[in-house]
Amino acid sequence: MATEVDETPTPLPNEGEDIRELDALAEAIASLNGGEEVKRFLRDLCTRAELEALAHRWLIARLLEEGLSYLAVADHAEASTTTVTRVSQWLHHGAGGYRLALDRTKAKTSNPGKAGE
Repeated sequence: MATEVDETPTPLPNEGEDIRELDALAEAIASLNGGEEVKRFLRDLCTRAELEALAHRWLIARLLEEGLSYLAVADHAEASTTTVTRVSQWLHHGAGGYRLALDRTKAKTSNPGKAGE
């Protein structure tokens, strides 16, 4: 008899739940002008390992958005399928941040003259 696997996603926390000062951090990032300023802020804020982890998750999200399979993403990004699955879960069932950023960066690259709109 086959065992049934529970594929119910782990409940996601409410926006900002258990993260003190998240609103202040979000306001600080939103106050910056453009990618270069955000990069400078992140370099000061995060350790190299934290930056690499964030950039790695962003790569995985972009590859998933391109329609690659979990195995292809894991291979290309040199990630475990567990990590790919976690990013996919947040991409599809999270607070919408990945989706917003993916849509905006896609619009920016497809319409470079309208980047400031």
